[in-house]
Parts: sequence; C-alpha cells; structure tokens
Amino acid sequence: MQQANVAGGEFKDDAVNKVTFIKTEQLVQDTYYFKPGQVLDYHRHPNGDQIFFVHEGEGTYFLDNGSEVSAELKPGVVVLAPKGVWHKIIAKSKLVVSQATGGQPAGFEKRA
Repeated sequence: MQQANVAGGEFKDDAVNKVTFIKTEQLVQDTYYFKPGQVLDYHRHPNGDQIFFVHEGEGTYFLDNGSEVSAELKPGVVVLAPKGVWHKIIAKSKLVVSQATGGQPAGFEKRA
C-alpha cells in the first residue's frame, strides 16, 4: 500500500516546492508548497487531465483555453486542469495544494 501525509511540507524561498508522494504507471500525486506571492506559471499537460485539491491557504487558479478564467482557491476547493489546457496558480498566502494527474506520463509544456 502507498500512503502519504502531505501536512508539514517544506516551503522554499526560491521557488514553489513540489514533492511527489505517490507515483504509479497510471497516476502521479504531487503536493505543492507555496509561500505568499509564489507562482506556478502557465503550463499544460498534453497527455492527461490534472486535478488540484487545496489543503491550506488561499490563492487564485487560472485556466486559459482561448480566454482566461479564474477561480479563488481556499481549503476544500477542487479544480480541474483538462488535458492540453494552459493553467497556473498564484498564492495569496501560504498555500498547500495536492494534485493528481492521470495518463502517465502526462507530459509538461511551459508557456513561452
């Protein structure tokens, strides 16, 4: 059995800290630890959907599939980044967000 506790992760000054807790051939679960103002910039996954779950803190989630929309992030909120769609997160406070991506490897493309 694979099990993880995402509470108490490390917050880094230089960049958002991404920790992979569980990974299989079909799925990966990462947790991101944001300090206030840190950004997970626009990127997309060409091979798989991604779901984000907010454990702690506040921020804003952006999705851009030709026109940008946003949603406020707070504990308990879940958002979807569909396969191939640009998305980013900006932290307003200390923010802990877990994500799960299917269709491994999901691939990763940064927006230019």
